[in-house]
Amino acid sequence: MYLKEYRVCMPLSVKEYRIGQLYMIAKHSHEQSENGEGVEVVTNEPCEDEKHGKGQFFTEKRIHLSNRLPTWIRSLIPRIFYITEKAWNYYPYTITEYTCSFIPHFSIYIETKYKDDKGCTENVLGLSDEDMEVREIEHIDIAYDDMADKHYKEAEDPTLFLSKKTGRGKLKKEWKDSDEPMMCSYKAVKVKFEVWGLQTKVEAFTHRSVRDILLLGHRQAFCWIDEWIDMTVEDIREYEKSINKETNKKVLQNS
Repeated sequence: MYLKEYRVCMPLSVKEYRIGQLYMIAKHSHEQSENGEGVEVVTNEPCEDEKHGKGQFFTEKRIHLSNRLPTWIRSLIPRIFYITEKAWNYYPYTITEYTCSFIPHFSIYIETKYKDDKGCTENVLGLSDEDMEVREIEHIDIAYDDMADKHYKEAEDPTLFLSKKTGRGKLKKEWKDSDEPMMCSYKAVKVKFEVWGLQTKVEAFTHRSVRDILLLGHRQAFCWIDEWIDMTVEDIREYEKSINKETNKKVLQNS
């Protein structure tokens, strides 16, 4: 098992981020989906837990992505391939699990806590002593970390974007020390692939992919702020229902 804690600061409040994250996930999934590839929403319903209380929604998705994987991974899996995502949202705490029925020894387990700070709180997720010993911390800067050229869009560059509705944007080098409001997404990501000879390679590749997804997603959530900042929770749920139906049609077309 390979455990990393990612810390991603945002020039938002935790209350604002609740809407922005849901909007980004729905819109990003729709943009990235096409015939036979992308994110199919299977379940989206309320949930409850003895420890965490009532959750906003339990979500189950199928991520169809075989054609987007490296050749060396595609050679190991069936042509019809998807990863199952299950998420429990007890905002500002969430749990997300990724599994694959074709590869039973592979899993990703993510615990997330959102906090109004600058990413300086230690063990905000309450990790065990054992996990703390092996944990690696990586800070992700949404404005100045390098990202793949194929994902770069000038309209989604926080160093260039200026929000018309909030005045936030064109983030400077020291933006995390000067901008307000400020919040941090703390994510403890455990990747497990118990196949001898491939474990290290697959777990390292998965963490690189997680980092790239977090960087891109958080950049989009901020740079799309003018699209969602006036939304209520009820508005975003209606938006999710509408766009999820459209996304499922794209993914399942001719399947």
